[in-house]
Amino acid sequence: MDRRRFLSLSSFYTVAAAAGSLAACHSGDHDDDNPGSVGSTPPPPAGAFAFPQGVASGDPRDVSAVFWTRCVANGSNAATPATPVALTLQVSAQQNFAQLVASVPLSAVPDYDFTVRIKVTGLAAKTTYYYRFVAGSDVSVTGTTRTAAAAAEAIPQLRFAWFVCQNWSANHWQAMSLLAAETDLDFVVHLGDYIYEAGFAAQPGTVEPAHPTITLPSGGSYANTVDDYRTLYRTYRGDARLQNVHARFPIIAIWDDHEFSDDCWQDHQTYTNANLQQTARRRNANQAWAEYLPVDWGDVSFDLNNPAYDNIRIYRDFHFGSLMHLVMTDERLYRDDHVVSEAAIAQALGHDPVNGNDLVGSRYFVPQQVLAQFEAADTQRLGRVPSIFGPTQTQWWKDTLKASTSIWKVWGNEVMMNRLWLDLSSIAPAPDNVVFVLDCDAWDGYPSHKADLLSFVKTQNITNLVAITGDLHAFQAGIVRDVPDPATGTPVMIDLMSAGISSQPFFEDVKTYAAGMPLASLISSSALLDSFIRQNNPDMQYADHDGIGYASATVTPTQFVAIFNKMKFLNADGTAPQSPLQKRTRLTINAGAVSVAVEDNV
Repeated sequence: MDRRRFLSLSSFYTVAAAAGSLAACHSGDHDDDNPGSVGSTPPPPAGAFAFPQGVASGDPRDVSAVFWTRCVANGSNAATPATPVALTLQVSAQQNFAQLVASVPLSAVPDYDFTVRIKVTGLAAKTTYYYRFVAGSDVSVTGTTRTAAAAAEAIPQLRFAWFVCQNWSANHWQAMSLLAAETDLDFVVHLGDYIYEAGFAAQPGTVEPAHPTITLPSGGSYANTVDDYRTLYRTYRGDARLQNVHARFPIIAIWDDHEFSDDCWQDHQTYTNANLQQTARRRNANQAWAEYLPVDWGDVSFDLNNPAYDNIRIYRDFHFGSLMHLVMTDERLYRDDHVVSEAAIAQALGHDPVNGNDLVGSRYFVPQQVLAQFEAADTQRLGRVPSIFGPTQTQWWKDTLKASTSIWKVWGNEVMMNRLWLDLSSIAPAPDNVVFVLDCDAWDGYPSHKADLLSFVKTQNITNLVAITGDLHAFQAGIVRDVPDPATGTPVMIDLMSAGISSQPFFEDVKTYAAGMPLASLISSSALLDSFIRQNNPDMQYADHDGIGYASATVTPTQFVAIFNKMKFLNADGTAPQSPLQKRTRLTINAGAVSVAVEDNV
C-alpha cells in the first residue's frame, strides 16, 4: 500500500506491529485491574461506552491477524452523536492479559459507523491470541484468534468450518450455537449472504421470536442507502450467537449476492426484467460490508474516493502450512449479465419486459438449448465467453492454483459448481420435453467459462481441489468433470455445498418454480426431489435440498473429511429448538482421488 493511500485510510484501517512482551500495566496502556486507566487522567465512569456488536478477528496469516469492533458512547454520556470514541486494542498470548504483545490506540469515528479494524503484524505462527478493546472504564468481551502455520511448514491437521445464508427473517440461528461449540477449529469461512437486503417482515411461525421485523432508515422494502445496509449489519451482529462465533474464531469472509441485491451482477439488481443499474447502491453495500467484516485491507483494496462500483477487491488467498491453500473468489462484482436475457424471455411470453420478473426461463429452469443459443450470441457480442470471474480474476485464479504447492487446494466458491440438470425429454409433453438447467445464476449458467476453468485444472494436473460452496440452500456433494457428461468427462474436483444457516431451503424454491409443469408431481416431497436430481446427475454423490445448517472439515495430508450438520426447523409453536441438531453426514475425500465416500447419520 503506498503512503498516500495508507494516509487516506488511516482512520478506517490501521496496521501495527506486535512489540514482543509488554507489561499490561505500563504507562500509557490499560492495566488488568483497572483497564480504563491511561496515564494520570481519570477515565470516564463505567457504562460510558458500549460494544453492541461484540468483537471479531479475521484473515489469519502466520504473522498477522485483523481485529475488529464497534464502539459507541452510551446515549446519556455522548456529547454529540458525531463525537469520535477513543479506545485501545489489547492483544496477548495469555488469557489474563498479564503480558501484551500489542496495545494500540484507536479512534472509532462516525464516518465508518464507529467501527474500527486493525491489522497486527509480527505475531507468532500457529499461536492462540486473546484480544479485547478498552474505552474509558469499559472493556469489551474477550475474543480468541489463532494464526496460521507458515506456508512451508508441514502440519498434521487443520480444522475449519464454513457457513452461509443467515437470513434474519427465516427459521432460526441455533446452528451458530453448535458452530461456536465446535472444538479445535482454526478458523471459520463465510461464503456470502451474511445479510439479506430485502424481506424483513417477521411472519409468526416462519422465524424465531428472537428476530423481529427490521425497519430500514429509508423506509424502503430493500436496503438502498449506506445507513440501510449498516442497519442490517448492526442488527445481524446484535445476535449473541453470531457474536459468539466471531469471538471464538477468526473468520475469512467473502460476499455473495444478498450483501447487495438478490442474483446481482456487477452493480445491477435483478428484481425486475430491467436489470437496473444502481451504482450508488452498490457502493453503499461495498462500504457497509467493508466496515463490518474483519478483512485485511493490506491485501486487498477499498477506496471510497473511487466513484466506480468496483471500488473494492475481495478475492485473495491464504496458506495454512503446506497442508492447505485456501483460494477465495468474488463471483458477483465482475460477472457478466446472466446469459439468458430476462427481457427476451418476457417478450417471447408476452410479459412486461421491463417491470415483470421472468426469472423462470432465464435464471431458473432454463432449457439447455436456449442457454446455448444465448451464450453463443453473448460470446459474439463480448468477444469472449460470458464470465462469472471476469478476465482479470480468471487469470489470477489460474495462476494461483497452478503455482500452489500445498497438498490440498480449497476453493472458497460462492455458487454451485456441481451439475444440476433435469431431463424431461421422455416424461413431459412439449414444450417441457427438454433438458432443463435448474440454476443459471450458478456455474451451470456460464457453461463455457466453467469448462475453461475445469479444463485448466485437468491440463495443469492440479490435484486435491475441493470447492466449499453455499448459495443454493442445500447440502450437496458431487464430482465435477472437465466435460459434464459422465461418459466422456474426467473428474477433476469435488464440490461440497453447505445449506444456509436459516434461509429457506431450495426445495421450497423448486416447488414454486415448477408450479404448472409436469415435473411438479415428481418432486412433491424433498426425498423425491433429491432422488430425481441424483437420477439426472449421476455425479451427485449426496443431495439434501431441504435443510438448514453448516459444514465443518478436518484436513490431514491423506484425507479431507467434511461433516454436514443439519438442523431441525422451528418447533410447532414457532420457537427455535433448544436441541437443534437433526443429523450429521460425513463425507470423506482421500488424497489423490476425485471421489467422495458418504456416511449418513453419523
